[in-house]
Amino acid sequence: MLSYIIRRLALVIPTLFGIMVVNFVIIQAAPGGPVEQMIAQITGTAVEATARVTGAGGSEAGGGQRRAGGPQADQGTTSKYRGAQGLPPELIKDIERQFGFDKPAHERFIHMMKNYVVFDFGTSFFRDRDVVELVLEKMPVSISIGLWTTLIIYLISIPLGIAKAVRDGSRFDVWTSGVIVFGNAIPGFLFAILLIVVFAGGRYLDWFPLRGLTSDNFDELTLFGRIKDYFWHITLPILSLVIGGFAGLTMLTKNSFLEEINKQYVVTARAKGLEEHRVLYGHVFRNAMLIVVAGFPGAFIGILFTGALLTEIIFSLDGLGLLGFEAAINRDYPVMFGTLYFFTLLGLIMQIISDLMYHVVDPRIDFEKREV
Repeated sequence: MLSYIIRRLALVIPTLFGIMVVNFVIIQAAPGGPVEQMIAQITGTAVEATARVTGAGGSEAGGGQRRAGGPQADQGTTSKYRGAQGLPPELIKDIERQFGFDKPAHERFIHMMKNYVVFDFGTSFFRDRDVVELVLEKMPVSISIGLWTTLIIYLISIPLGIAKAVRDGSRFDVWTSGVIVFGNAIPGFLFAILLIVVFAGGRYLDWFPLRGLTSDNFDELTLFGRIKDYFWHITLPILSLVIGGFAGLTMLTKNSFLEEINKQYVVTARAKGLEEHRVLYGHVFRNAMLIVVAGFPGAFIGILFTGALLTEIIFSLDGLGLLGFEAAINRDYPVMFGTLYFFTLLGLIMQIISDLMYHVVDPRIDFEKREV
């Protein structure tokens, strides 16, 4: 087992490097980078934006500010940035220097990866805060949503999948399959909008808050009041994620049980006169749940960092999903690449943990004989 873990960990480095290279190239080719974002702000509000770029009032900065807003700006200059015509070259160079774009792309990538190796993700371009600090600030919200969603999905899907497998072909199986198909057909974000319209004061009922994870007076509440307020706020976001997430796991559980139920050892156990309950939960359950239980870490990561993105935006939950969305819109490269590096690394490690969970659930599985 140790040699398998070492081989998998060795693969993490080239995989992570390849993912970073591909995304770096794609982002560099996309229009609207941070330099262009700042230029757009300058052309809209020249004095305020230039002051942000050039800092605390050096002579060159002041001259750049006057040129950006003065008559000389109308003379026009040729620039590789969209919307930069009319801005003095000195100001463009100042902006490039601020965001590190005064160096070639390959040098910027090498410098970035050297810092990322020691988990130095730099400072946000447009928030002027350390990326790690931002991530740690937003992570509790996303972890809270992801953990509760994953637990509820598993608590619903496993019993429902077992019941469907035992009653395969019955009226119960048909009706629950209809509910599953309906839930799987509706995207989580669309269901979230429906919940807001119906239950959050959109048109009909006003039972739940529209945004946020806690109320404004949260600190003034008692312990019981805080718990109640917390669950009151997360009900709709979690419900929207559960509806879209339980269908696949339910069918996986059902199919796993059906496959095991039809095997010879189950037929033999029944022939020996064992009770059906003991056959199902003493023999079938352990083998059928192997793939379901082992996939828990991966499911949690998927909900935590991808599935909740639109839900956080819709319900104004200040978590990692909303942070990533704003970083993409603003082309905040330190936040974009820093979070991509960290969460890709975390996802790769979780995949290894998922594989190890197979061995924990069933020690008969020997990864030493597998090729990585």
